[in-house]
Amino acid sequence: MPDIEEARKQFERIDTDGDGVITAAEFKTALAQEGDWNVTEAVAEVIIKTRDLNGDKVLSFDEFWTYLSK
Repeated sequence: MPDIEEARKQFERIDTDGDGVITAAEFKTALAQEGDWNVTEAVAEVIIKTRDLNGDKVLSFDEFWTYLSK
Protein backbone atom coordinates (compact mmCIF):
# COMPACT_ATOMS: atom_id res chain seq x y z
CA MET A 1 0.00 0.00 0.00
CA PRO A 2 1.45 3.40 -0.95
CA ASP A 3 1.72 6.12 1.64
CA ILE A 4 -0.72 9.02 1.45
CA GLU A 5 2.02 11.31 -0.24
CA GLU A 6 2.58 8.78 -3.03
CA ALA A 7 -1.20 8.18 -3.35
CA ARG A 8 -1.78 11.92 -3.79
CA LYS A 9 0.81 12.01 -6.61
CA GLN A 10 -0.86 9.07 -8.35
CA PHE A 11 -4.26 10.73 -8.00
CA GLU A 12 -2.97 13.99 -9.44
CA ARG A 13 -1.37 12.17 -12.40
CA ILE A 14 -4.71 10.54 -13.22
CA ASP A 15 -6.78 13.71 -12.62
CA THR A 16 -5.47 15.38 -15.77
CA ASP A 17 -7.84 18.35 -15.73
CA GLY A 18 -7.05 19.10 -12.07
CA ASP A 19 -10.68 19.35 -10.96
CA GLY A 20 -10.14 17.16 -7.91
CA VAL A 21 -11.93 14.04 -9.16
CA ILE A 22 -11.12 11.15 -11.48
CA THR A 23 -13.61 10.53 -14.27
CA ALA A 24 -14.01 7.31 -16.23
CA ALA A 25 -12.34 8.96 -19.23
CA GLU A 26 -9.33 9.99 -17.12
CA PHE A 27 -9.12 6.53 -15.59
CA LYS A 28 -9.29 4.90 -19.04
CA THR A 29 -6.45 7.11 -20.26
CA ALA A 30 -4.34 6.36 -17.18
CA LEU A 31 -4.81 2.62 -17.63
CA ALA A 32 -3.75 2.87 -21.26
CA GLN A 33 -0.69 5.00 -20.47
CA GLU A 34 0.55 3.46 -17.25
CA GLY A 35 -0.68 -0.10 -17.43
CA ASP A 36 -0.85 -0.57 -21.18
CA TRP A 37 -4.45 -1.76 -20.70
CA ASN A 38 -6.78 -0.98 -23.55
CA VAL A 39 -10.18 -0.79 -21.87
CA THR A 40 -13.30 0.84 -23.17
CA GLU A 41 -14.79 3.84 -21.42
CA ALA A 42 -17.75 1.61 -20.44
CA VAL A 43 -15.38 -0.74 -18.60
CA ALA A 44 -13.69 2.25 -16.93
CA GLU A 45 -17.14 3.47 -15.83
CA VAL A 46 -17.84 0.11 -14.18
CA ILE A 47 -14.49 0.22 -12.37
CA ILE A 48 -15.19 3.76 -11.15
CA LYS A 49 -18.72 2.77 -10.08
CA THR A 50 -17.44 -0.05 -7.89
CA ARG A 51 -15.19 2.37 -5.99
CA ASP A 52 -17.49 5.41 -5.99
CA LEU A 53 -18.79 5.59 -2.42
CA ASN A 54 -21.17 8.54 -2.80
CA GLY A 55 -22.64 7.71 -6.21
CA ASP A 56 -21.49 10.81 -8.10
CA LYS A 57 -19.85 8.72 -10.87
CA VAL A 58 -16.34 10.07 -10.20
CA LEU A 59 -13.62 9.30 -7.65
CA SER A 60 -12.58 11.88 -5.11
CA PHE A 61 -9.19 11.55 -3.46
CA ASP A 62 -10.84 10.07 -0.34
CA GLU A 63 -12.52 7.37 -2.43
CA PHE A 64 -9.25 6.71 -4.27
CA TRP A 65 -7.37 6.44 -0.97
CA THR A 66 -10.03 4.13 0.49
CA TYR A 67 -9.63 1.85 -2.51
CA LEU A 68 -5.82 1.85 -2.27
CA SER A 69 -5.74 1.26 1.48
CA LYS A 70 -7.87 -1.91 1.39
